[in-house]
Amino acid sequence: MQNVEKQIEIRILSEPKGSLLMAKDFSDLGSPEAIRKALERLVKRGVIIRVAQGIYVRPKISKLLGQLIPSAEEVVEAIVKRDRIRTIPTGSYALNALGLSTQVPMNIVLLTDGSPRLIKLGKRTIKFKKTSPKILTAKGKISRLVIQALKEIGNGNVTEAEEKKILDLLRKEDPKDLKHDIALVPVWIQKIMKKAVEDCSNPSF
Repeated sequence: MQNVEKQIEIRILSEPKGSLLMAKDFSDLGSPEAIRKALERLVKRGVIIRVAQGIYVRPKISKLLGQLIPSAEEVVEAIVKRDRIRTIPTGSYALNALGLSTQVPMNIVLLTDGSPRLIKLGKRTIKFKKTSPKILTAKGKISRLVIQALKEIGNGNVTEAEEKKILDLLRKEDPKDLKHDIALVPVWIQKIMKKAVEDCSNPSF
């Protein structure tokens, strides 16, 4: 067991401070139980900090802020990269990401083609919700957020100010990606999104 702990510690110390680490990152060093116990001891020794179940961080200290803990967004990014999954923010998280809401959601919900799971991160939660592959085929970084934001607002509830903001954002999207994504959504969302391409030189709708 000590050997497993030492090997894990050596690997952790080779990572920059502030790096997020997953229990699965060390699966080649021992059994799941041996790794779990080794990580528990490393937490007690202060080598790492437990952020959530199976997720740890190598401590990084700021002179001004003290101990820095990864944000929910950084945890999401680490999981997406490790598991090689696709995700799309939904609900109030999508609204906030687009600047349509100033409220930072306490509960983040992401549609994914990976395993469904719920992660508790302090007072916040991250929920990975299994969805149909079609929804995840949206190509545009902006349009995929817009689609989910509009679904959250609801048909008939989009204000003029919200629509203007959305159209301004969509005009920055790659026209080819926008055209592709428009074909994936309900008619009422299509009508809004199509307005963003009316000024393009070669609209083909």
